[in-house]
Amino acid sequence: MATRKSEVETVSMVNTFKEFKDTKNIDRTTLVSVLEESFRNVIAKLFGSDENFDVIVNPDKGDFEIYRNRVVVPNGEVQDENKEISLSEAQKIAPDYEVGEEVSEEVNFSKFGRRAILNLRQTLASKILELEHDSLYNKYKDRVGQVISGEVYQVWKREVLLVDDENNELILPKSEQIPNDQYRKGETVRAVILRVDNENNNPKIILSRTSPMFLERLLEAEVPEIADGLITIRRVARMPGERAKIAVESYDERIDPVGACVGVKGSRVHGIVRELGNENIDVINYTSNVKLFIQRALSPARVSSINIDEENHKAEVFLKPEEVSLAIGRGGLNIKLASMLTEYTIDVFREVDESEADEDIYLDEFADEIDQWVIDAIKAIGLDTAKAVINAPREMLVEKADLEEETVDHLLEVLKAEFE
Repeated sequence: MATRKSEVETVSMVNTFKEFKDTKNIDRTTLVSVLEESFRNVIAKLFGSDENFDVIVNPDKGDFEIYRNRVVVPNGEVQDENKEISLSEAQKIAPDYEVGEEVSEEVNFSKFGRRAILNLRQTLASKILELEHDSLYNKYKDRVGQVISGEVYQVWKREVLLVDDENNELILPKSEQIPNDQYRKGETVRAVILRVDNENNNPKIILSRTSPMFLERLLEAEVPEIADGLITIRRVARMPGERAKIAVESYDERIDPVGACVGVKGSRVHGIVRELGNENIDVINYTSNVKLFIQRALSPARVSSINIDEENHKAEVFLKPEEVSLAIGRGGLNIKLASMLTEYTIDVFREVDESEADEDIYLDEFADEIDQWVIDAIKAIGLDTAKAVINAPREMLVEKADLEEETVDHLLEVLKAEFE
């Protein structure tokens, strides 16, 4: 009965080899080496040595053979049964064997016993899993920043599980998904490889559709001049699914980098915009001139003047009243992206005539109409006079001074009434 169980275990183990051959992304040489090493470990434990054994593994077919080599010695002189065989026993195998010859005999693995077989299977499964993890990590660790396509396998609340063309698992976290994206099982999704985590030798490939890298790679694929090195993407700022700004530079004065990236009637960015959920893309010329770069970044608004604080990376931008809303953009989107792109904190102010400035009044003089804590909050962001507050964008007052919209509206109402 025990022999029958061992034979069943052996068959099951052979089937396991076939499964590894069919489904695991491990090269043949490495697989053979691991299988042979595992067999030899078991043999060494059973017989004290594996030196005189030949282990032949054929993962392509999913089978294996084990041969024990023993030297023929005269009858009654066997000292090591593992390495020596008596003449009479040898002649039972083949009658023409003589003393001194080597007998190679196939060993039935089922005779090793059920426990040995189970231990071997567990060892193999563990080593194969380790190899599979190493293979997956090595395959992806140098591909960070590349775009990959995967098939949606499972959609969860916090992440989407995709599989590549070799059935490796890829993870797209909720934080790396474009807000309006919808995922359905079986559909193909493109994303950039953000990073590869390998905690406890358990690699996880993390993807992103919100990373600036994704937009860069998509643009590189659409614009041959970027692939050829004639145009370089210098900066990218994104509010995923809404709007993005890209700063590009050309190394050939004959090439207009903005025109090349946008294409005729936007032909080169149309596909990218669709891929990113109708994310609007602004392309501007990069320049090392900070004032000019900030001016371009605030497009479509036209800037009148700029004061730069290079040490603190801050910029005060002055515009005509009708340009202020363009500079700020819907929901403050334009100024946020401009700040991200230029890496400067940008404050926007309305221009005022010098004659009007002479008539200005300090905020402290309104203490009887405006709560002192509101005045202090406004002064804390660098605005000391009524005209300065009136000429500052309402959105900036709400956000920077951390005031309620109703409070800001009341403040502006009181200040404006003073000059009417």
